[in-house]
Amino acid sequence: MLNIKSIVSIAAAVLPLVSARPASLGTRAVLLPEDDPFYQAPITIDSSAPGTVLKSRKVATSFFGFIPNPVEAWQLLYRTNAVNGTAISAVTTVFVPTGAKTDRFVSFHTAYDGSSRDGKCDPSYNYQLGAPQEDIISSVEFLLLQAFLIDGYIVSAPDYEGPDAAFGAGRLEGTGVLDSIRAVQNFGSTLGLTTTTPAVVGYGYSGGAIATGWAAGLQPTYAPELNIKGWAQGGTPANLTGTTVFIDGTAFSGFLPQALVGLSSPSAYGATLEPKIDSIVTTEGASQIAFAEANCGVANLLQFPFKSVQSIEFQTEGDRILYDPVLAYALDQQLMGRFSNETPTAPVYLFHATSDEIIPYANASTLYNEWCGYGASVDFVTYANGGHATTEVLGFPGAFEFVNSAFAGTVASGCSQQTKLDSTLNPIALGAQLEPILVALLNALAAAGTQDANIKADVSNFAKTIT
Repeated sequence: MLNIKSIVSIAAAVLPLVSARPASLGTRAVLLPEDDPFYQAPITIDSSAPGTVLKSRKVATSFFGFIPNPVEAWQLLYRTNAVNGTAISAVTTVFVPTGAKTDRFVSFHTAYDGSSRDGKCDPSYNYQLGAPQEDIISSVEFLLLQAFLIDGYIVSAPDYEGPDAAFGAGRLEGTGVLDSIRAVQNFGSTLGLTTTTPAVVGYGYSGGAIATGWAAGLQPTYAPELNIKGWAQGGTPANLTGTTVFIDGTAFSGFLPQALVGLSSPSAYGATLEPKIDSIVTTEGASQIAFAEANCGVANLLQFPFKSVQSIEFQTEGDRILYDPVLAYALDQQLMGRFSNETPTAPVYLFHATSDEIIPYANASTLYNEWCGYGASVDFVTYANGGHATTEVLGFPGAFEFVNSAFAGTVASGCSQQTKLDSTLNPIALGAQLEPILVALLNALAAAGTQDANIKADVSNFAKTIT
């Protein structure tokens, strides 16, 4: 993890590059979403169309909660859908740099990987000046978002998990992304967009790739009117069942209790899944689930390392739990690329590490084969020398270049594969203007270690101190 000294130096390096459009916002207390009236949907939500802007406000945003980010920012509360199609609301934060390209925007899906029911993990909360940084993953990925702002793009970053923090519920997250794009489009005149059909490219890694991949697959049928030019995603959890088996009992098993909480949220599969979990969970399991309901991703990793949700210590069905029809159905619904009518029509840039220790490489390779078999255009890039965290850093320049190419309409059609042996970054890979971003990513790469060695060691060492 980056330490506080690194965070300050990185933010200080990036800050002067972001064109300011100052806004006088005054002083406003940063409330948790559960306490902030802005997040409460109006009673008219049921009669509104998906993507309708229900409320809007200007906000002051920041690097890591305490260094002001001098870019105009808006938050939009918009209508989207629960898994069963009923109306729910979500918030997206829209960043507008001075001199922005006004006919397009980037939809940025940060990996907030949190199921806290009070909203403390939501990007919209963590982005605000003065907000305690409850979700360090979103905070660090904010540096990647800056690269798009520096390059002149308006950026929308939605709370795609919705009001119940439905972490892992891919279909809900995908529609949450698509409806946030509709909302930005509907609010376009205020944001300075000069067209009613702006071009859009989406980006997301890891948990953010759940939202990206499902938005890509659902868009042709759910939101065909959108002017989508491409999708860039990496470390994609395309098969939650396979991922569960892969990380259960490892240093990263802490993702699993929060995924159970997310999938069993009211707007996801709570009607059937929550009663099932309540009937089989042990006292220890209930304690872990309660912790996941109140904390964000990194805290959950440190809470549950090398433990197993398939153990009788966690629930009474033991290793048969994944065969339980209620849970199996919920997990099966998250299988990306399963149906031909859930295939992206815009080009996709897909990248993954063969040695990814959190999301199995087979998640990406199988998805590539499925989508290509259904006629999608996918450029699949394999990183032979990265881990999960390091590959987000190593793969970002390629994803960034894809975003520019997708907007330009120069991405080749059809499917292609390539393998990269890179384990270092060229500081000027994205041009001199973005060199500070690449230097910051180099620092993150060094902190993570080769194939995430330092991250794995840190989690293992912490686990030893609590067992």
